[in-house]
Amino acid sequence: MTVTTPAPTLAQLTTLGVGGPARRYVETRTEAELIAAVVAADAAGDPLLVLGGGSNVLVHDAGFDGVVVRDLRDALEVPDHSACAGITLVAPAGAPWDAVVRYAVAGDLTGVEALSGIPGSVGATPVQNVGAYGQEVAQTIAVVRVWDRGRGRVRTLPLSDLRFGYRTSVLKASMRPDPADPRAPWGPTPRYVVLDVTFQLRKASLSRPIAYPELAAALGVAVGERAPLAQVRAAVLALRAGKGMLLDDADPDTRSAGSFFTNPVLDASAAAALPADAPRFEAGDGRVKTSAAWLIDRAGFARGFGLPGPAAVSTKHVLALTNRGGASAEDLLALARTVRDGVQAVFGVRLEVEPVLVGVEL
Repeated sequence: MTVTTPAPTLAQLTTLGVGGPARRYVETRTEAELIAAVVAADAAGDPLLVLGGGSNVLVHDAGFDGVVVRDLRDALEVPDHSACAGITLVAPAGAPWDAVVRYAVAGDLTGVEALSGIPGSVGATPVQNVGAYGQEVAQTIAVVRVWDRGRGRVRTLPLSDLRFGYRTSVLKASMRPDPADPRAPWGPTPRYVVLDVTFQLRKASLSRPIAYPELAAALGVAVGERAPLAQVRAAVLALRAGKGMLLDDADPDTRSAGSFFTNPVLDASAAAALPADAPRFEAGDGRVKTSAAWLIDRAGFARGFGLPGPAAVSTKHVLALTNRGGASAEDLLALARTVRDGVQAVFGVRLEVEPVLVGVEL
């Protein structure tokens, strides 16, 4: 049954360690309980925050004047063992993401190995089209089952309907204004609450072709070559640890929301205005993606910027803004504004925030 417990603070439920209490806190352990909790909140007109691992959220210090729902389901299913078409893996939204990757690598299932070590839950992965080291979940997702809050029913969204892009999807798009949807923008939880995700993975002992130069170098292979799955996972975990992107209570650099800004995708004219040595990657439709980390560093915000202080740029990676201990939401927002505005002043590029902002604005 659905369990309503004394509300913990959002600081206790998020990797940034920031945020006051929720007005109401609910834990669910079945799909029916999750749907019922969402329906009840919507029927009452209560703001809703469906929370997974809390790794991509920045919450106001006063807390959340609404209902926080945590999905605690974590059992994985493998209903299809057909090696020809690949193997179907179904994961509930509440399952820790890295548990899925660990299961896949241990079972010689290829397609998510480069996504090792990413914190958070399965339900968040299709919303953001989570990606790292040359892989994205869009490359392996077959369908996403959701509760459509707008229509009040369960829907199955195939890959073609998910409209995946760089760190976006049709799920995330519902959090923006839409003339076709009078209830948009939805937030802080999208219109579509993820119930489970079906992945289509290939049986293989070697990885997909390594697409990311840094990972290829760590593995000692050329870009485009393959490597044993376990070696790829180990290399990715080591790279993430070196950047403070693996959760570690003893390391304040990991008290973050991961990458705070997304890599800008620019039109051709904006990309041409960047310095000649700025990173450039083809993004389709004549657009160019550049590196937010490069822009931040070159704008004068080096690793450790802001120290000493409760909020600072990570000492290991400039994309992470960290809570060094006792930081408030406003401390982190002030730091984010300084970095964002500084990059815009130097390069004319406005960085976009990756975490979900709850009760606060940048």
